[in-house]
Amino acid sequence: MANPVVGIIMGSKSDLDVMSEAAKVLDDLGIANEVRVLSAHRTPQETTNYVKEAANRGLKVVIAGAGGSAHLAGVTAAHTTLPVISIPIRRAGQGQEALLSNIAMPPGIPLATMPENGAKNAALLAAAILALTDKAIAERYGAYRHQATEDVKQSDEKLQQLGWAKFLKEK
Repeated sequence: MANPVVGIIMGSKSDLDVMSEAAKVLDDLGIANEVRVLSAHRTPQETTNYVKEAANRGLKVVIAGAGGSAHLAGVTAAHTTLPVISIPIRRAGQGQEALLSNIAMPPGIPLATMPENGAKNAALLAAAILALTDKAIAERYGAYRHQATEDVKQSDEKLQQLGWAKFLKEK
């Protein structure tokens, strides 16, 4: 694959189950990406270096996911003018600290925050951003969105044919 244009970073290896959803969507759309474990707290210098060098290495968007206090996305946004998309990671038994810390960014440091565990949406937003200047990505992203529409229409058609009880059993 070509040089990465999207960086996917996470605060710890335990976040990969969520963050891999972003990589899968980007791979499906043919968008070159790289996946890294970088912690705002445990590897602050490495994280800062990665973010500061991102644009020079060809990255155009960074997707950052972390749980708990979730400072990774905010720190990332503070060190780059690239679009940064945050994925607040929420585990069973946890509160909404990650989401709340990401939507409380100060004025002047924008951060696009997805729903909790919304890695798929983060990848789609990255694709939409890249599609603004890349016709091939725009076509693939458009086809993806069209297919999503068709899938819903087909589901509704089948639901109408079978009725809700039979449809539910087939799922």
